Amino acid sequence: MSQINRIDGGQIDRSKLLSFTFNGREMHGHPGDTLASALLANGQILVGRSFKYHRPRGILTAGSEEPNALVQLRSGARQEPNTRATVTELFDGLTATSQNHRGPLEFDLMAVTDFASPFLSAGFYYKTFMWPRAFWEKLYEPAIRSSAGLGRLSMQDDPDHYDKGFLHCDLLVIGAGPSGLAAALTAARSGARVILADEDFTPGGRLNSETLSVDNMAGADWARMAVAELASLPNVRLMTRTTVYGAYDHGTYGALERCTDHLADSGGKPRQVLWRIYSKRAVLAAGATERPIAFGNNDRPGVMMASAVRTYVNRFGVAPGKQVAVFTNNDDGWRTAADLAARGVSVVAIIDSRDKPAVCDVPGARHIRGAAVKDTVGRKALKSVTLTDGQVIPTDCLAVSGGWNPNVHLTCHQRGRPNWRDDLQAFVPGDSLPVGMQVAGAANGAMTLGAALAEGHAQAARQLDALGLTAKGSAPQAEDEPRDCAGFWHVKESAKRAWVDLQNDVTVKDIKQANREGFRSVELLKRYTTMGMATDQGKTSNIAGLAILAEDAGKPIPEVGTTIFRPPYTPIPIGALAGRARGKDFRPYRLTPSHKWASENGATFVEVGNWLRAQWYARPGEQGWRDSVDREALQTRQSVGICDVTTLGKIDIQGRDAAEFLNRVYSNAFLKLPVGKVRYGLMLREDGIAYDDGTTARMSENHYVMTTTTANAVLVFRRLEFARQCLWPGLDVHLISTTDGWAQFAVAGPNARNLLRKVVDEAHDLSNEGFPFMACGEVTVCGGMPARLFRISFSGELAYEVAVPARYGNSMMDVLMEAGREFDAVPYGTEALGVMRIEKGHAAGNELNGQTTALNLGLGGMVSQKKDCIGQTLSKRPEMNRDDAIRLVGFRPVDRSKKLIAGSHFITKGDEAIMDNDQGWMSSVAYSPSLGHSIGLGFIKRGHERMGEIVRAMSPVHDTEMEVEIVSAHFIDPEGDRLRG
Repeated sequence: MSQINRIDGGQIDRSKLLSFTFNGREMHGHPGDTLASALLANGQILVGRSFKYHRPRGILTAGSEEPNALVQLRSGARQEPNTRATVTELFDGLTATSQNHRGPLEFDLMAVTDFASPFLSAGFYYKTFMWPRAFWEKLYEPAIRSSAGLGRLSMQDDPDHYDKGFLHCDLLVIGAGPSGLAAALTAARSGARVILADEDFTPGGRLNSETLSVDNMAGADWARMAVAELASLPNVRLMTRTTVYGAYDHGTYGALERCTDHLADSGGKPRQVLWRIYSKRAVLAAGATERPIAFGNNDRPGVMMASAVRTYVNRFGVAPGKQVAVFTNNDDGWRTAADLAARGVSVVAIIDSRDKPAVCDVPGARHIRGAAVKDTVGRKALKSVTLTDGQVIPTDCLAVSGGWNPNVHLTCHQRGRPNWRDDLQAFVPGDSLPVGMQVAGAANGAMTLGAALAEGHAQAARQLDALGLTAKGSAPQAEDEPRDCAGFWHVKESAKRAWVDLQNDVTVKDIKQANREGFRSVELLKRYTTMGMATDQGKTSNIAGLAILAEDAGKPIPEVGTTIFRPPYTPIPIGALAGRARGKDFRPYRLTPSHKWASENGATFVEVGNWLRAQWYARPGEQGWRDSVDREALQTRQSVGICDVTTLGKIDIQGRDAAEFLNRVYSNAFLKLPVGKVRYGLMLREDGIAYDDGTTARMSENHYVMTTTTANAVLVFRRLEFARQCLWPGLDVHLISTTDGWAQFAVAGPNARNLLRKVVDEAHDLSNEGFPFMACGEVTVCGGMPARLFRISFSGELAYEVAVPARYGNSMMDVLMEAGREFDAVPYGTEALGVMRIEKGHAAGNELNGQTTALNLGLGGMVSQKKDCIGQTLSKRPEMNRDDAIRLVGFRPVDRSKKLIAGSHFITKGDEAIMDNDQGWMSSVAYSPSLGHSIGLGFIKRGHERMGEIVRAMSPVHDTEMEVEIVSAHFIDPEGDRLRG
């Protein structure tokens, strides 16, 4: 298919021919084309269907505000729906298909809904789908789901890569149009670090679409010269194909860079990068969007925005029609007519709603004053327009200009409200701008070229002054073109449906109906009619819709107001938001210092919070994980085992008031903890519930090392910082998280001391008298390596924890295992660790679940009544100290062959199994290889008084019931002789 609408000129590279397909038909274009310009060049006027009525739609605009020309790009796993053809850069081999139709584009079977439109007006779904009630699941919802949506996902994994990044600058310039380029040049010449971001692939903005001059040269040439200068400066980062989509707190902006969307093969590079830009100051030069005028059947393919027609002619060398008519209420529409005539395109008429003389001379065009278009003919392509005076004008393209709306969106992202300007008949940025932002050019209401250039320079100079820099140079010079505009929103004489939101099929009638039915707030209007709830976010429809609402309500437009603009400015792919967080990288995970050693020695890993920890170490001949775990637990209790416990939170606490600080955050006393000793501590929430437990070692007079549970490491550190900064800012205490700084290993079992004597340097006394239970100290290992040693036990055995700088962690595991060879030392993972802690009755995450108290855990005596601490007062509430409160105890099955199930609930024998008779629950279970049967920890009412009682453990989820005996939670060595030996 030849490029029948291609004309001379433009900024495309005609020396190269690109092939692409649309709905399976091969077409051609050139580098520099967008998909939309190439489709128009090939005479493809019909490009899609509207959302609700499936009416034929053509290309309306030339930018990101496009509501109609949404297509699916590529095929297979790379299929991308709802892509605007107007911003899709053409490349060789591009495959595009139209969407939202059943059957061929030209004969959409769903177009039957258009004939039912009288029954499908605004809010029909709220009124229709409520009755009869039984129809919802069987009829309404399936039908809606089948019809909903525009494009379709491939339902395959996206093979492309996405990334995220961070950038910093002195000045961020958003938009590379005339004012943006002027601002960037001014700032760059001053030496400021500048980022210039623009969503187009060719900087210049409207200069690329116009025939205006800057500094006595063609505007497009001046733009290229300005970009070349900026690109040559080391303090400037040019970011084309980049949309700044959101303005956030403290000068932070979100930006999406489309790195390889314009290439047939990404070559392994990221397709898109989501940037977080930190700027000291910003200049918003986002330009303005031309708005349509609503009139009968104004949605025909061939009805376009006047500025878009001008863009396709001047930038892309494409005539959208052979016989073009212009319908305008402002001077800018006349420039489209003049540019068309200058390029040899026939302009049959200029219909100006104002009764005023011609703005410029357009050879061969009829000037029709004080008239308007009230109807059009041509379902799949425009054929003629009918005026309010009855004239019928044959035309295949109608260029409509209803004035311009400044793109104020980013100024409103922090709840700023725009202000109304009568001279523009548009909203402009208000007084409440994001911190550090100034607005320049058309986005600020400076609609003429000379004014936009001057304002870009001035706003940059103002921002440079705030940065302590001096602006250099002067503003580029250009003439101010005529810009007079009248407030004309819709043609009242139109008897046919006049469309306001073309994507969602919202009409003038719908807006008036919403007002009549009481949905007069702009927020309610949007939701009741769905106006602006589409991929374009109402860029071409919202202001016209609000004006029509104001007119119907008899109010001025400023009183009606606008909806709140929210990020993103244009759609952001979910893949870009996810970045690299896919598959195993869905969330970041951390590796323990001995991960390499564990991998090489047969470890199976498990996610524990953000950590990847060794779960067990399989050995040849073992039939399953239970064999491995049983071996590890037994061998540790019989001789010695080694476990990487680096993941426990480690917090260094220093300062003259460190002891007092700990005394306030722990429920038990810490003021008199001697140097060289460790104490177990319990923290409470503000409401008295148990929060976290751990140990704190006093290394010196004013230096403590706290350990927390793995799961709560970050939460506890935040809590301590809050307490330090907000609750007791007068205390001399300082905190730092050292979890990453130290590799820590538990060495447990009867031979633990013997093993460590081979590793810890001889100068340190490890005897029971010299280093007793709950001792700590600075030591050296392996001939002088600084280390820390703690004699604490989570297994119930004689045990130590030795910590070395993290970078030596993998080597330390090697050293410990080599030293333990003669004792048949075994590495053990989290499963064996869990078995041994349950055998010893230690509470862990399953017990510290946010609903248990110190009393429930059997730690009531640890809540000191002689001092205050966080949560102490509320822990005294009567309900939390009931005589029949649940208590942590142990359980074993009466039939030792049965397996206990965590989550089972306890029912007294003879009682009905209902919630009113629920006595408690099983929190943790394990098979004890030392005892030869299943054991469990759990909570049951008055558990400490019911030793030996038999109760029923029931799990409705598993449909099981068994008798269990209440026993001490300390299954192994209840007197603690082993760990003190």
